[in-house]
Order: sequence, then C-alpha cells, then structure tokens
Amino acid sequence: MRTTITKAEFTAEDRRRSLRTLRRMVPYLWPKDQPWIRRRVVLALVLLFAAKVVTVLTPFFYRAAVNALAGDAPSAGWAMGAGAVGLTVAYGMARLMAAGFQQLRDAVFARVAQRALRQLALETFRHIHRLSLRYHITRKTGGLSRVIERGVKGVEFLLRFMLFSLGPLILELLMVAAIFYSLFGLPYLLVVVVTITAYVWFTMKVTEWRVKIRKEMNDQDADANQKAIDSLLNFETVKYFAAEEREAARYDGAMAGYERAALKTSYSLALLNFGQALIITLGLVAVMVLAAVEVEKGRLTVGDFVMVNAYMIQITMPLNFLGTVYREIRQALVDMSDMFELLEQPPEVTDRPGAKPLKVREGRVTFDDVHFGYDPEREILKGVSFDVPGGGSLAIVGPSGSGKSTIGRLLFRFYDVTGGAIRIDGQDIRDVTQASLHRAIGIVPQDTVLFNDTIYYNIAYGRPEASREEVEAAAKAAQIHDFILSLPDGYATQVGERGLKLSGGEKQRVGIARTLLKNPPILLLDEATSALDSETERGIQDSLRRLGEGRTVLTIAHRLSTIVDADEIIVLEKGRVVERGTHAALLAKGGRYSAMWQRQQAEEARRGRRAGGAEPATDPDAGPGA
Repeated sequence: MRTTITKAEFTAEDRRRSLRTLRRMVPYLWPKDQPWIRRRVVLALVLLFAAKVVTVLTPFFYRAAVNALAGDAPSAGWAMGAGAVGLTVAYGMARLMAAGFQQLRDAVFARVAQRALRQLALETFRHIHRLSLRYHITRKTGGLSRVIERGVKGVEFLLRFMLFSLGPLILELLMVAAIFYSLFGLPYLLVVVVTITAYVWFTMKVTEWRVKIRKEMNDQDADANQKAIDSLLNFETVKYFAAEEREAARYDGAMAGYERAALKTSYSLALLNFGQALIITLGLVAVMVLAAVEVEKGRLTVGDFVMVNAYMIQITMPLNFLGTVYREIRQALVDMSDMFELLEQPPEVTDRPGAKPLKVREGRVTFDDVHFGYDPEREILKGVSFDVPGGGSLAIVGPSGSGKSTIGRLLFRFYDVTGGAIRIDGQDIRDVTQASLHRAIGIVPQDTVLFNDTIYYNIAYGRPEASREEVEAAAKAAQIHDFILSLPDGYATQVGERGLKLSGGEKQRVGIARTLLKNPPILLLDEATSALDSETERGIQDSLRRLGEGRTVLTIAHRLSTIVDADEIIVLEKGRVVERGTHAALLAKGGRYSAMWQRQQAEEARRGRRAGGAEPATDPDAGPGA
C-alpha cells in the first residue's frame, strides 16, 4: 500500500471509487424484481418534496404576523383579516406540518433502508465464506471485521443522510434563491449565491484533505483492533510468557498512531468549523445590511426584514449541517468502497458451470500424479499418486514440510491442484459441487476448534437437523456422553471461545461426535491425537477406530504407533512418495519408515525412563508410552 499520494491522484482515485460505490448502491434502492421497494422510495420522495415546500413557505406566515403587529399592510391578500394571532397559529401549523412530513417520510423509508442493510450484510457474509483459504490465511480477521462493520454503517449513513439531507438541502437552497430573486431583487440573490458557493467550495476542499486524515485514522484503528483481538485470542500464550506488559506496549503503540491521527482530525475540524462560521456570518450580515437599508428607505417592511433574516437562518442551519454531512458522506463512501472491494474479491475456488453433486458409491479416493504449490515458484507436491479403495485406510507420514497437511486441504478442495487430478469414485472433484464434496468428507483435525456456544450446538453442527437422540448417540459413540452429563448444565454447557473451557481430549471427543453425527463416507484424520498425552490418546484412538468403521479413512500421522493397522502407509519426503506398503513390510524394508519408527520408539523409551517407570511396551499396537 502506498503511504504517499498526490492531491490530484487522491481526488481522481477517490472520485472513481465513490462513483463506483454509488452505482453499486442503486440496485438496493431500486430493485427491478421488488416493486414494493420502488413504491416506498417514490412515496418517500413525494413526502420529502412536500416537507420542503412547507418549510420554504413558513417564513411568509412569519412576515405577515410581524407586519400585522407593526401596523404595516400585509404583503399578500391571503393574510388580510387573519390577524396577528391567526397568522402566528398558521406559522406554528406550517412548522408542524413540515416536521410531520419529515417523520412520515422517515417511517416510509425505514423498511427500505433496513432491508438494504440486511441484504448487504448477508451478501458480504456469504461472500467471505466463499473466499479461498489462502485469502483467509493472509487476511487479518480483526481488520476484516472492521471493514464489514464500517461498510454496513456507511451504507446506513448514506441512505439516511445523502438521500434525505444532501438532496433536500439542494432543493431548499434553489427554492430560497428563487424567492430572494422574485421578492427582493438581484443583489440579494447574488449575496446568497456567493455565500453558498464559497461555503460549499471551502467545505469540499477542507474535507478532501480531512478524508485522507480519517483514512489514516481508520487504518490505525483497524491495526489496534487487530492487535487487541490477536492478543485476546492468544490469552494463554501471553500468560505462559508473562508478556502482559509487552502486549500492552504493543497495543499502546498502535493506539499512539491512532491518537496522532485523531488529533489531526480534531485540529482540522476546528479549522473547518471556524471557516464555515466566518463565511456564513459574512453572508448573513451582508443580506441583513441590504434589507436594513431598504427598510429605512421605506421600500421594505419590518416583516420583510424579519423574513430575510428567517430565510438566511433557515439556509444557515442546513449549511452548517452540510459540513458534517458532506464529511461523513465522504467517509461513508470510503468505508463502503472498502466493503465493496471485498465483495469484488474473486473466490479462488469456484464450482464449474454445470457442476453436479458428488455421488459416492464406494468412497474410493484417488490422487493421480498430483502437483501443487502455494507459491508458483515453490512446488509442495511433486507428482503424488495413491489409491484408497472404498472402506480402506491409508496413512500418510513424513517429516514437517513434506506436504502431508496439504493433501488434506486439496482433498477438501480448499485449493485446486496445479497438475494431475483428485478423484472420488472416478469423479474429478473439480467437476462436482463444493457443497456435496464437503458433505462427503469428515475431518478430525489436530486441534478441534469449537464455536462459542453449547456442547449440544457444537455436536449438532455436524447435522443440524438431527434429533436429540441422534446427538446423544453420537456423544456416546465418542465416549463423551457421561462426561457431559456430569457437568452442571449438561449439553447446555457453554464451551467458551474456540472451546477453551474444555481440555484437549474433551474437545477432540466433541469433534469426533460431531463428525460421527455427520456420518460421512470418507474420513480424514489430520494428526488427530498428536497434541494429546499418551493416556488421553489411547482413549481417543478407540473412538477414532469406531469412527472409521465402514468408511474410507485417510490418516495424516505424526505418531507412527497410531497407524500400524492401516491397509497402506505412504512416506512423503519433499513432496514425493518415497516409500509405500504395510507397517510390517516397511519395517522389514529397513528404509526411511523403519528409521522413523526406531527413532520414535527410542524417544518413548527415554521418556519412560525419565518418568521413573518401566520400559515402554514395544508392541506396536500398544500406544506410545504404554
């Protein structure tokens, strides 16, 4: 991102983005397929026009009442015989009518505005979920949430103020200018036009400058918010390293940048307000001097003098408001532009035209000469091939960085392969819908992340339409039902953000129950027990074995003792399959797998001796540390 930009470049780019943003807004205010919205918009505009007409005519009643009190002849026949009291009542009724039309206009338009906000928020939310994993990995979640939040608020502001403040203000100014010219002559009109022109010019120029400062303030705000969220999400890590002050200093550094930008905003606002007040005051004084001279010469009545003052005050109030409205509209356009740019971010992985649902018959998974790299310059998988028959099991092992987890991401089609193909029962996963593909595959990851909701909600997430009995049956199969019942709130227990109120083993069992309830024909175990202690791991392994019954199972493993029963084991190294076979065959071969096995067994033995216990069992089926 560029940190410096010339005024001309900024203005041109900003105008382009603003016009594009306004064009994007039109379908929400004038949809072709929803005539009721168009009817409401038209009615709101009619009420708006009626309110402005009444507002502009109101000073006439004021002038007539003053003339009646001063003993001057009424300036219009309609005021004759009404009397000062009657004219004052009429003046009050006119003001009430203007306010009534405005409130009725807001009530009519409210449903249109709220529908547009809801539709935009929903569209943005859905689009974010359509974006690729690559986008979400590189984008800061806190900053992303602020873009959406400010964008939706910007839409609300624009609908409320631009349509019903800026437009009406222009209409009112034109009507007042016409009245000044017809009643008082050209000099009054020139003063009003010069005042309004100078005011608008000054406001726009200063606001253009202030928008850059506000954008800087927004960036600093998003950065501070991101640091706060990141620190709170890693609360335990902060405690582990006694880094509270370090995190506070990091957050304060971001807030210091925000403070500097906020001070610039305050100083520039003071300059803007004073300049606006100066222009308005000069214009008001000039018009009043002209009117005072005319009254002294007997060409105007006292009522005319009062009406001139009333009109100047009437246009002064919305002009003062124009500074705020214009500034906020410009800011709203910037915020909305950021959100619409997010909506225009193309998904990296999309369903092909005419894609059909995946039909799983056996659950056969085939990787055929698969090539892939997150970066085109650095290939991760270099021609990986394997075939897992329906109901069979395959284990994938290898050192860190060999491409094990990448295989799982490609199977879910979070990314598209750059070469070769991945097939399920002979169907290229690029030719089927992503929704059907994701329904067919279940996963138990190394770290199960739960929603900040109840245990019941998190298990039922696997199949929301499942009955309570089915949810509890899945929990029993995952051996967590009794634990849940032992909690004070049972299945209604809140698990906390990311499931932090549960232990690692408890979270894994909830994750297993969730996948059991989903009942997918294909199962991916992505180092599902590597983060657990040996005792917890043995219990989880029993649940995982039950979970894999009758399914095609791909296991990405770190601890080799957990995959000795796999039908086939492949060893990855630098993105290539360097060995494959059963556990026994690979041990007999004495290659890389055998070396990894011996190394892990030796490490387990050392840990056992340090713990003061007997030598760990060498039976491969007894888990590590047994």
